[in-house]
Amino acid sequence: MIIKEPGARALLRELFDAAIAAADPAICVPSRLPVPSDRGRVVIVGAGKASAAMARAVEDAARKEGWFERLEGVVVTRYAHGVPCERIGIVEAGHPVPDAAGAEAAQRILALVDELAEDDLLICLVSGGGSALLAAPAEGIGHKEKAEINRALLRSGAPIDEMNCVRKHLSAIKGGRLALRAFPARVVSLMISDVPGDDPSVIASGPTVPDPTTRHDALEILVRYGIDVPASVVSRLNNVSGETPKADDPVFRNVENVIVARPDEMLVAAEGAARQAGLAVMSLGANLEGEARDLGAAHAALARELQRSRADEVPILILSGGETTVTVTGDGRGGRNAEYALSLAAALAGASGIYAIACDTDGIDGVEDNAGVIVTPDSLERSAAAGFEAMDVLARNDAYSLFAAIGDLVVTGPTRTNVNDFRAILIT
Repeated sequence: MIIKEPGARALLRELFDAAIAAADPAICVPSRLPVPSDRGRVVIVGAGKASAAMARAVEDAARKEGWFERLEGVVVTRYAHGVPCERIGIVEAGHPVPDAAGAEAAQRILALVDELAEDDLLICLVSGGGSALLAAPAEGIGHKEKAEINRALLRSGAPIDEMNCVRKHLSAIKGGRLALRAFPARVVSLMISDVPGDDPSVIASGPTVPDPTTRHDALEILVRYGIDVPASVVSRLNNVSGETPKADDPVFRNVENVIVARPDEMLVAAEGAARQAGLAVMSLGANLEGEARDLGAAHAALARELQRSRADEVPILILSGGETTVTVTGDGRGGRNAEYALSLAAALAGASGIYAIACDTDGIDGVEDNAGVIVTPDSLERSAAAGFEAMDVLARNDAYSLFAAIGDLVVTGPTRTNVNDFRAILIT
């Protein structure tokens, strides 16, 4: 089977769409909702890029099940990720750097949670991005100090689990502290995972999950990455009051954390669509991490080897997910998927018959307006004609500008879900 460029591009985009559809909150949330008792309040809170769509799914399900009129609450999502809801307030706020809107929403959430009693049910809707959106600094730490540390972590190349360790210990909500505030109410968290390994304590920094990390871990991470730490933060991390609740805390006996969508499920959906299209599939898993450019080069080598060694003409698809990092040294534009893709293209060096797509399932690659990019055999040739040299662009972390110039950005707008990055390499 021969797949030429227009068909290859269309097929890669179809596979990405299949991956996103597998994590649609309208599909994955309703079947996992708890059944409220006849007594008490039903309060919904949440944070993340999918939280508004999750809230809509809750309202739709509650309307069918007869407890819609009992709903109340508030969720916070990224700007442009909101959807209309009737009973649940939707707040849009800054991400990845927290802002005043997120801080106000966090205080509204805490005020609701602090009022809960034993007969009440708290349903938390948690998804990727929630950590930055729940901007409620711990006692003694200012919003400005917390935001500056967050910016420095984003530029440091620190993996998401290390960033979340710090965020938990500087927060009044994260790292299980929301569960503490909700006690003695029943708490059920529904989570869409965007993290390798699906660790609930990492998803949005685990507001209702015991925290296995310590304040000493957080301080060591800040020191290791050379981040300027204000005196208030040092004081917090050196004080026992700055520690997060652990698994042996009795408050968690009344807490249930349920993952409703996972990155590996989106790969399974894409693999099914690919096999239906007649492709052979190699899945590398949904938990790949590391520097984006290093992974891109490694995947290019794998693609070239498969192209050389295959025994027949059946097209091969290499699938992977996870969350890479970018250590920013330049002043250009571009998220981790664009950087991965440009490194892949540079290592492929124009190899014929190899195409690729790399996108974030939330529709936003880094802080840009694209979900990701597509790579074709002539990507380098076209970018050179537009005045770009791939290695120079990588040095400046400016992959977005290159792919924008050659018309190969993938733009979806907010998808209102988030199961991390989707990558597919098609060997025709």
